[in-house]
Amino acid sequence: MYYVKPFDPWKSPLCTCPPKYSFNPYTGCAHNCIYCYATYIPRFHRLRLKRDLFRKLKSDLRKLPPNSLISMSNSSDPYPQAEKSLEITRRCLEIMRDYDIRLLIVTKSDIVTRDIDLLSEMRCAVSITVTCISDCMASKIEPNAPKPKDRIDALKKLKDAGIPVILRLDPVIPFLTESEALKVLEACDFVDHVVTSTLKLRRDILARFERVFLELAERYRIIYTERVGKSYYYMPRELRFKLLKPIIERCEELGISYAFCREGFEFKAKSCDGSHLI
Repeated sequence: MYYVKPFDPWKSPLCTCPPKYSFNPYTGCAHNCIYCYATYIPRFHRLRLKRDLFRKLKSDLRKLPPNSLISMSNSSDPYPQAEKSLEITRRCLEIMRDYDIRLLIVTKSDIVTRDIDLLSEMRCAVSITVTCISDCMASKIEPNAPKPKDRIDALKKLKDAGIPVILRLDPVIPFLTESEALKVLEACDFVDHVVTSTLKLRRDILARFERVFLELAERYRIIYTERVGKSYYYMPRELRFKLLKPIIERCEELGISYAFCREGFEFKAKSCDGSHLI
């Protein structure tokens, strides 16, 4: 296999993802989010094209078992601004349409609505990340990503087109986006599923917070005490649940299924990532 690989999120013991494959049309991402978990990839903020992508994608797809689930993408957003002109992801969708797969698109961009014509012909769902409502806040934590309102509007357009939609309310950042998270949920009360989790830290993520929110970084050094795996730090379980509880309660009031990403909390939804909607 060249570019379609078994999904393996750092072999986390807290991962609840169903068996699936991962595919990234691009290498690297230009959103420049300070909380990004994928910056272990060298030169991650420099967007690059993959060599011989379309031929190798076809080769990979021919090797997959029927009805395989592919998540696109788990590290590099499939809809960077450059996609408007390059149309790399669109060409990949045109190829994938001819195979017996299920597709879960994970993005932080409204550009995905351009491809509604293709997505309507596929077994798919779209998950869009929205972490806050405020443009000012978004400009600090995810400076090159589309505005939150544009992403919410994209969810609505996809929903209206009959495509299952998932709100990825992730991460919930302590002392920064707790109240923003509920505002996002209120604006997205039409979605089919919500995936949420609290901010996880590595040394490089903490360093980026230190450059933008120095006082927050100092507080994080105090509360992020639990180490999970080789390099990730969590807040204590009770603090994480306290941040997520208002989201849980509001989802239950709205009748929206919800799940957690690598938190270790039980949930009733049929999948954490929303792939059960496909």
